Amino acid sequence: MIIGVPAEVKNNEYRVALTPAGTHDLIGRGHRVLLQSGAGAGSGFADTEYESAGAEILGVAEQVWAQAELILKVKEPQAEEFEQMREGQVLFTYLHLAAEPECARALQERGVTAIAYETVTGPHGLPLLAPMSEVAGRLAPQVGAYHLMHSQGGSGILIGGVPGSRPAKVVVIGGGKAGEQSALTALGMGADVTVLDLNIDRLRELSALSGRGLTTLASNTLTLTEEVAAADMVIGSVLVPGATAPKLVTREMASAMRPGSVLVDIAIDQGGCFEGSRPTTHADPTFTLGEQIYYCVANMPGAVPHTATAALTNSTLRFVFALADKGWKQALRENPHLAKGLNVHGGAITNAPVAEALGAEYRDIEDVLA
Repeated sequence: MIIGVPAEVKNNEYRVALTPAGTHDLIGRGHRVLLQSGAGAGSGFADTEYESAGAEILGVAEQVWAQAELILKVKEPQAEEFEQMREGQVLFTYLHLAAEPECARALQERGVTAIAYETVTGPHGLPLLAPMSEVAGRLAPQVGAYHLMHSQGGSGILIGGVPGSRPAKVVVIGGGKAGEQSALTALGMGADVTVLDLNIDRLRELSALSGRGLTTLASNTLTLTEEVAAADMVIGSVLVPGATAPKLVTREMASAMRPGSVLVDIAIDQGGCFEGSRPTTHADPTFTLGEQIYYCVANMPGAVPHTATAALTNSTLRFVFALADKGWKQALRENPHLAKGLNVHGGAITNAPVAEALGAEYRDIEDVLA
């Protein structure tokens, strides 16, 4: 199979979908790898490394898109890439289509078979979302702490405090992988950390994992309202796979926070879980709503591309092997977890939560694979 890796064009996105090591293994399995020149540079991988692994280096993205049967990306295609997609081409990337209706329409209109990393399932959750959730979760307290500084417009509180002064109160909404990593990282930075979740068993796990260092609370509207009002930083990490994130923190709740408090919305690539959230970029990561600061960068792991690329490709490569070795349809027939990743085929939406979020007609995956 001919596998193409174009450079990412989303604002400040420096990750790449394939490493030189992965390239070497794919070529060893009899496939061709076409890489746009410079695609790996932001992650610390030079063209020469890919060439040594056997890849063919092409000068522009159009050449990669035109020849490749399977396109590997990190983020959803951007508007400038829509015209390069073609019927029958297979795309494997993060899509988050519930929050990207224009991209969804383009995939349908162009006849692309689109498989989304974030809806591929596994025996223990979402294996291709987990590594980026870990990265984003660990970044969230870090970026939040930076924007709490008075020089950045924040309230001027040091996240860990010092003896004789209080640390920042950090509230994490959602105890999944991103929430777990956010809470443990903030705790390690010396913050006073509270995690809210609906799942009591999960709260027990987090309490044990932290040596009972975390405060864990069952999530309900009254408790959430009180905790947000008292927080210096709120991290939203609620995920409903494939669907739009629920708006759990209202504008009224956020406006009760101290002036200069920070809200970090990890769920922004699924629409965000704060009522005031809107996507931002690494070039312009925050905005102020009322007297609070919102950080809503939709590709947070892009800030640490070397780490993020390694973490992502460690997880995706076995699925790439299956798609390349067997063809997408046979690979999905043999692996029901990978089949869950199919979001678009033949002009139809093939993931029920995505279809519901977009108000689109849904085509069952079983029908596609029959």
